[in-house]
Amino acid sequence: MTWTDQQGAPAVSRGSMAIAALSTVVEWYDFTLYLYLATVLSRVFFGGGDSSLLATLGGFAVAYGMRPLGAMVFGHIGDRIGRRRTLLLSMMLMTLAMLATALLPGYATLGPAAGGLLMLLRCFMAFSVGGEYTGVVAYLLEGARRDRRGLVTSLAAASSEVGALLAVALSALMVGTLSPAHLDAWGWRIPFFVGAVLAGGVWFARSTMDESPDFLRQVAQRSVPDSPLGHTLAHYRPALWRTFAVSALGSITYYVGITYVPAFLSSSGLAAEGRSLGLSTLAAVAVILVTPITGALADRVGRKPVLVGLALAGTLLPLGMFGLMTGGAQQQIVVGAVVLACLAGGVSAVGAPATAEQFPGEGRLSGLALGVTVSTVIFGGLTPFLAALLIRLTGWPLVPGAMIAVVALAVLPVFLTMPETRPSRVSEAGRTAGVEVARSDSDTAGK
Repeated sequence: MTWTDQQGAPAVSRGSMAIAALSTVVEWYDFTLYLYLATVLSRVFFGGGDSSLLATLGGFAVAYGMRPLGAMVFGHIGDRIGRRRTLLLSMMLMTLAMLATALLPGYATLGPAAGGLLMLLRCFMAFSVGGEYTGVVAYLLEGARRDRRGLVTSLAAASSEVGALLAVALSALMVGTLSPAHLDAWGWRIPFFVGAVLAGGVWFARSTMDESPDFLRQVAQRSVPDSPLGHTLAHYRPALWRTFAVSALGSITYYVGITYVPAFLSSSGLAAEGRSLGLSTLAAVAVILVTPITGALADRVGRKPVLVGLALAGTLLPLGMFGLMTGGAQQQIVVGAVVLACLAGGVSAVGAPATAEQFPGEGRLSGLALGVTVSTVIFGGLTPFLAALLIRLTGWPLVPGAMIAVVALAVLPVFLTMPETRPSRVSEAGRTAGVEVARSDSDTAGK
């Protein structure tokens, strides 16, 4: 397999691309599984007291902060020794963390230490997951046909939602078929064992993957940077800001427009908990359907027009959709939730190629790690809590929609002025889209 892609043909085998595209199923399966089983885990590991659920969710939030660190570490590894190796290493660590969680003794055996060990494993898991999504996005972009990069790269976002559906289905099966005593004694372990088996299977499949052709090019040209993160910070700061902006809109539309909606509905008395979680399944299906459509559209018309359109939609739709849901009618709630999910899915779909194309192959994973994951922590991990707090302080139920609108307005000027990165619009004189953007950034940084 050569590292050149002169005619736009697939640069790696279809099998390797399929393995990479489906890999994020495991990442999001674990991410959502912990939340779906949070009440069970609070009893098993924290004793089931008044503050046990808060401790369980608080530990999740603390562990979430490990993702940027993991992304930067694995980004460095991927930029220095290859995409394939970093994907193998991160999945191996995920497999071990899931297996250890499934085997971990509970509060009845270890006392308070059980909760501490669970949180330690969550931090370990979050660290390894940090390198997953950005590594997969970079691999898909570099291995896809030049005219299909938007569609192929967007599949990472779509398969993530498949993992979420799998997690909610298995959690519901365990809760619905087992008695509370059996669920707390051993039933909760089954989904984590399943996760460990899935992760181990993905690790084995990844061992057969081709290396990224862009990394092979760097090796052949001896252009692999000694310090990828330092290289990125020195030469591609405008690209980092653009990546941060795209990820900010993607994060807040997802975490406020999808993840927070069930809590918003149940806490506002608009829908029961069971019905609110059912909307999560519907939202996941909507994201799976809209993602490849948006990715294909980005290949046809370009990343920039799609991002601008989604940012404009983000300034107008969220306030209206949250207002529609507050009406309380079932049909209104469904329409509002689905529209918000489609908006979030669209941003995630075009955001995957648009962020990865901001950087050349040299330092691409490190650039994504810094721009994407830091933005996700700020506009993803914190925003659901902030939305709930502001609703309580102001009494205004449309606060979540206003938050999305503010971020969409803030990033719109960035989208309007950013260069187009769709490969077909770039000169074919031996340059990739990422290199063109990188040189533009380098010139800007040098002035």
